[in-house]
Amino acid sequence: MNILILGSGGREHTFTWKVKQSDKCKNLYVAPGNSGTDQIATNLDIAATDFPALKKAVLEKAIDMVVVGPEDPLVQGVHDFFLADEQLKHVAVIGPQKAAAALEGSKEFAKAFMSRHNIPTAAYQSFDASTLEKGYGFLESLKPPYVLKADGLAAGKGVLIINDLEEAKAELKNMLVDAKFGDASAKVVIEEFLDGIELSCFVLTDGKNYKILPTAKDYKRIGEGDTGLNTGGMGAVSPVPFATPDFLSKIEERIVKPTVAGLQKDNLPYKGFIFIGLIKVGNDPKVIEYNVRMGDPETEVVLPRLKTDLVTIFQAIANQTLDQVSLVVDDRTATTVMVVSGGYPESYEKGKEISGLEAIEGSITFHAGAIKKDGKIVTSGGRVMAVTSFGNTYQEALKKSYQNIEKLHFDKMYYRKDIGFDL
Repeated sequence: MNILILGSGGREHTFTWKVKQSDKCKNLYVAPGNSGTDQIATNLDIAATDFPALKKAVLEKAIDMVVVGPEDPLVQGVHDFFLADEQLKHVAVIGPQKAAAALEGSKEFAKAFMSRHNIPTAAYQSFDASTLEKGYGFLESLKPPYVLKADGLAAGKGVLIINDLEEAKAELKNMLVDAKFGDASAKVVIEEFLDGIELSCFVLTDGKNYKILPTAKDYKRIGEGDTGLNTGGMGAVSPVPFATPDFLSKIEERIVKPTVAGLQKDNLPYKGFIFIGLIKVGNDPKVIEYNVRMGDPETEVVLPRLKTDLVTIFQAIANQTLDQVSLVVDDRTATTVMVVSGGYPESYEKGKEISGLEAIEGSITFHAGAIKKDGKIVTSGGRVMAVTSFGNTYQEALKKSYQNIEKLHFDKMYYRKDIGFDL
């Protein structure tokens, strides 16, 4: 098969690395890709949301399958675009259709879906600029801290957790009236704060059947001890030590099954990954959010643990025969640590030359915000590289990742030295 992967981050480099291992993959392309995908596949200089250019490439390269990495093309309806085109409708697309992608595209849509299908989540209400005063009233009815979520996509930065009531009111106005996150915060969901420890559950579905991938836990804050601003993720561990068989069974019965059944009931066509962001409150799982693709950097620990051929799994998703595939998972722990540009998640400089990659031993380096320029690998984003390692324990795996990160260098490089500190 000729396969095209959409996206340019660490998640997409991991997909490329995994798909490349399959005997079923003949030619592999990534649009737009990065310096890591460039080493093992053919990068196409096309944005993941440029549908007309993607069509041209798919026809020219005789692509049989498109694997969608990021949320943007899904929310914009890339799957629907393929289905509606006579020349493209035979191409298998891994990722939900637009109606189902609203689970990530709109926080309000996701909360209403959970409410309809009795899926445990935090109590909430949503507001727009015309109901700002009601929003203030709802904040007053809650105990701190206050959780404000921009309804639309805000590149992982649209969630604020605030301890002070007056500050929460000011931020609500800032989001709704002053468009702090642009159109993404034209509506804001306010919800009760859930106190517990977070983890991510990844589900594959073909629209009827489902398979649950290994759990992972990622670390979102920029600073050690989970302090400072939210990022796209600074590291991850899989499996999650506190996810006992009893707890995993609660996730499946109370959350995964009603989610997949709810998608069918609501006629939301879904072929792809469901990322369920969970929190363990006491001994019960509750949903924080849905994403309609794999997480990043969780992909960098989940896919390396998967022993089953990934293209076989994708074919089963496309053909709705996922029940006939058995997932084989490596028992070892995988950890990844993200190396980022100084200043991230606020302003940072790009174009810094990265050295030391050739010295990495016993770990896998997944490129994220890095590109090849004039024969050199240079930084092109905030999150630059993920260094993934295996171990019999997460401590052993992390030790390897950290030892290898010490060999890497670029100007103002930063990483958290305490991934896994709360396990």
